[in-house]
Amino acid sequence: QVQLVETGGGLVHAGGSLRLSCAASGRTFSPLAMAWYRQVPGKEREFVATIAWSGGTTYYTNSVRGRFTISRDNAKNTVYLQMNSLKPEDTAIYYCKADGKVNGYMGSYWGPGTQVTVSS
Repeated sequence: QVQLVETGGGLVHAGGSLRLSCAASGRTFSPLAMAWYRQVPGKEREFVATIAWSGGTTYYTNSVRGRFTISRDNAKNTVYLQMNSLKPEDTAIYYCKADGKVNGYMGSYWGPGTQVTVSS
């Protein structure tokens, strides 16, 4: 089984910064990519950023490009999201997603989410 735990959410003023972390645990889990999504109540969950575990290729949604940076620590199976110049519209629950193999079988796994609130 794979468990994801997000940390680092909180309340920040507009223009401030937060750093989210997501650690994936599971003895036989081999991640291929990890990503961050976010969701506002009443709206669909939206993609924020993703990083390939091998090579570190990254991709961002347009609204966060240049402000957010996704990175990883392969040894710790942990992905980070550095969020700078935060805006009130970044307020959401942020979810970590991991795509990878467990005992050779491909699967996708989600964390429970962490709240990010940006005040104006």
